[in-house]
Amino acid sequence: MSNFLHVSVSCIESIIDAPATLSKPNRRWHLAFATIYYSRALHSLLNKKNKKTSKLPLSTPSFVVLNVEPHLAFSYIDHKSLTEVVKKKNLDQLREFGGVAGVADALKTDAKNGIHGDIEDIARRQKAFGSNTYPRPPAKRFFYFVLEAFKDLTILILLACATLSLGFGIKEHGLKEGWYDGGSIYVAVFLVISVSAVSNFRQNRQFEKLSKVSNNIKVEVVRDGHRQQISIFEIVVGDVVCLKIGDQVAADGLFLHGHSLQVDESSMTGESDHVEVNSHHNPFLFSGTKVADGYGQMLVTSVGMDTTWGEMMSTISRDLNEQTPLQARLNKLTSSIGKVGLAVAFLVLVVLVVRYFTGNTEDENGNQEFNGGKTKANDIVNAMVRIIAAAVTIVVVAIPEGLPLAVTLTLAYSMKRMMADQAMVRKLSACETMGSATTICTDKTGTLTLNQMKVTKYWLGKEPVEDSSSIDTHVLKLIQQGVALNTTGSIYRAASGSEIEISGSPTEKAILSWAVLELDMDMEVIKQYYAILHVEAFNSEKKRSGVLMRKKADNTIHVHWKGAAEMILAMCSSYYDASGSIKNLDDGERMTFEHIIQGMAASSLRCIAFAHIQIPEEEQEISEGMQKLKEDSLTLIGLVGIKDPCRQGVRKAVEDCQYAGVNVRMITGDNVFTARAIATECGILRPDQDMNGEAVVEGEVFRNYTPEERMEKVGKIRVMARSSPFDKLLMVQCLKQKGHVVAVTGDGTNDAPALKEADIGLSMGIQGTEVAKESSDIIILDDNFASVATVLKWGRCVYNNIQKFIQFQLTVNVAALVINFVAAVSAGEVPLTAVQLLWVNLIMDTLGALALATEQPTKELMEKPPVGRTEPLISNIMWRNLLAQALYQIAILLTLQFKGESLFGVSEKVNDTLIFNTFVLCQVFNEFNARKLEKKNVFKGLHKNKLFLGIIGITIILQVVMVEFLKKFANTERLNWGQWGACIGIAAASWPIGWVVKCIPVSEKPFLSYLKW
Repeated sequence: MSNFLHVSVSCIESIIDAPATLSKPNRRWHLAFATIYYSRALHSLLNKKNKKTSKLPLSTPSFVVLNVEPHLAFSYIDHKSLTEVVKKKNLDQLREFGGVAGVADALKTDAKNGIHGDIEDIARRQKAFGSNTYPRPPAKRFFYFVLEAFKDLTILILLACATLSLGFGIKEHGLKEGWYDGGSIYVAVFLVISVSAVSNFRQNRQFEKLSKVSNNIKVEVVRDGHRQQISIFEIVVGDVVCLKIGDQVAADGLFLHGHSLQVDESSMTGESDHVEVNSHHNPFLFSGTKVADGYGQMLVTSVGMDTTWGEMMSTISRDLNEQTPLQARLNKLTSSIGKVGLAVAFLVLVVLVVRYFTGNTEDENGNQEFNGGKTKANDIVNAMVRIIAAAVTIVVVAIPEGLPLAVTLTLAYSMKRMMADQAMVRKLSACETMGSATTICTDKTGTLTLNQMKVTKYWLGKEPVEDSSSIDTHVLKLIQQGVALNTTGSIYRAASGSEIEISGSPTEKAILSWAVLELDMDMEVIKQYYAILHVEAFNSEKKRSGVLMRKKADNTIHVHWKGAAEMILAMCSSYYDASGSIKNLDDGERMTFEHIIQGMAASSLRCIAFAHIQIPEEEQEISEGMQKLKEDSLTLIGLVGIKDPCRQGVRKAVEDCQYAGVNVRMITGDNVFTARAIATECGILRPDQDMNGEAVVEGEVFRNYTPEERMEKVGKIRVMARSSPFDKLLMVQCLKQKGHVVAVTGDGTNDAPALKEADIGLSMGIQGTEVAKESSDIIILDDNFASVATVLKWGRCVYNNIQKFIQFQLTVNVAALVINFVAAVSAGEVPLTAVQLLWVNLIMDTLGALALATEQPTKELMEKPPVGRTEPLISNIMWRNLLAQALYQIAILLTLQFKGESLFGVSEKVNDTLIFNTFVLCQVFNEFNARKLEKKNVFKGLHKNKLFLGIIGITIILQVVMVEFLKKFANTERLNWGQWGACIGIAAASWPIGWVVKCIPVSEKPFLSYLKW
């Protein structure tokens, strides 16, 4: 063996001899690592020996150097084994590794202060263990959308006709002129497919961008003793991550410390029961799961593709082909119109074929086209192809393919603009549903208010405290303990200076800030004197949090409670007065405290109470064993009033919603007095509105109504105070039963059922938990109610833009169908050729959709009542407008068809050009009419929509090119200035006609109500 192997002795010693300074778990990792590397080395050498051939090299080295040096930074850990331990929840193997503490040591993580977190440290960890990202399925390429567009049946029919037309055209007229008809259809098909594919491709890309933004969750970690927020993608193995109710677990890991931590693993296992996570029986946490209760800290052991969630998500592609309700209705409408168009096209086909074979058609020289047996088969086939192509183009014009395109464009445009207006759309359908919203149920904290809380009042006993130096020393210590130990927040004080950084929820930050700055509290010192035994975490149902702890000095056990003032007050039987004496809390005293709480609440203050009890010796063992906090006979320490000022602009936003016919209701966990004060300040409640007590109710009262009472009173309720998430859900259900379209805002985990139940769920981007965001349709990025009002405006804009385009599109369809049908039946020929009809279709479908679908919201939208969800898509006003314009166009164009030659003294070909030119220009002028469905002034705000003006300009330029320069291609003749003037004059008459028509009143009963679109 010595011929093949000579290993440096120093290398062996460095691996086998673990340094004496290493902890026991690290020595185990060291030994495991050495064993793995030696077994691999020996196996490799034996393989080399066995594979040795008879032909030996001329000179062989006397030794082989094996590089068995591990990754220098993490030499005592086999990451693959650790990943498997966590994935398989292998508690025995975890103990072999030295438990969680051993793993933390091996990962060079301080369980309290986290990793160093400098650039080099992060880079080393990412190199050793990977980053917290996973490869997504490749995005759909542009070619995919081109192929999708080709699957359209109409496109396939057009391509078949184009091929036949091209073949017979070249055969009949030669290559130089025979390609026009077939080639023009190809060009039109190419343009339609291009616009459709580009639009869908861009929308897909936009969804991808939104998906990246929505996946970029902010996570709280501890690095170098400093609690900070980072992106989920920046987490590395060894990080200490802070978890609280509603958080998504960002990576696989192990539980370090915390209390009452329960995790919802249904996304991984499908089991709906919450799993308790603790140090002894189940310290395993998995990426993608949600924190259901409690709080804690975890040590990250695997990231990205090494997690079960990463493996799963890398194979899942988000479905971007979501069809909104409006798109479904439009597809149905398109189908209905298509059937009518198909019937008309078939009729035209039959009429033209009959006229041809009965000898009623003439060629360009005035000769009869069909002469029985004398006509060549080739001529008959050419004629049939021409007739079929004309029929197919009628179908193409009849089917308003632009409708789905218009919806796609307007939704994509609206989504982009809403993002700029602080609203991220997660579900497309929410854009249009929001336009129909009749009521908005909003939270108070952070939505109507700034969520910048500050303690402004403190009451000790029945006296307000102005100066903390006057507080009794014993009481002061109790307050400091209650704040420091019963909190999910933290305080970071930089070593270099006195600058402090407080993290946690806004309420926690306000209380901690007050305790540190006003009461001179040192959180770290207090924590050293007490051992926490059990914690009851705060949630929106209980509205309180408590802590059971042992004082290390004398082993006495204490309970501290903190929460909504009236709830804590109900648990107390005594109180501390200003001098530090304990007084009995009888009914009279209780009434006094209730008045103090009401007074603070009436000043828009959120009232928090602190209470304490020392557990008697005889009850200590029971309390420790049961891990249950005592909830009665407490002593009230004090009351604090926290001010959260209203957001600027909220009152105006509420008034805008009310003016638009949308009721705003406030649902809050605060007490009645605070809720009433804030609601009045925001304009939700008028000062004189709650005289009979029906406008403001408590959640419990609402909950205890009979179903009949709830349905009767829910319409009058403007404010619901002291509500639980169940009360919010109950209100949403009642409002929906009454026919309302309900939008709900929510930020907590417990708001998820109400957000899902509502027609539009709006979650908060800053304060919202990941559970709330996943249950919502739209995320309000700045947590501001004014943004909710903006979303309402955009929702109405989407619906209004679609209606504008439908009116415009159907005017074209009705006019083109009637003109071609009447002319074909009576004269035996179609005045608008295949190329011309395709050109009109292209202009109206794509450019028209682009022009009308990108109109921005106006104040007028908020002056109308909400559109009910059952109202017809084509309103009476739209029918009035489109029928008037269509009838005018039909009358003018049929007059030109039958009398144009004599009226203008022109040839048949010039007359056909006049008909084509007038028809297109009528659509251009009617595009202005379509901008306003009801208002007579269609030019208002026109200068703001540069895109609309640009598209009108492009359309006119292209039309001039078609008429003047593409004579053979478009089958047109050049027109002189007078003829152009006549065409423009006739088309411009649609403006005064539109103005007059809008003076005609329409009934409220839906026109053609028997038709179900």
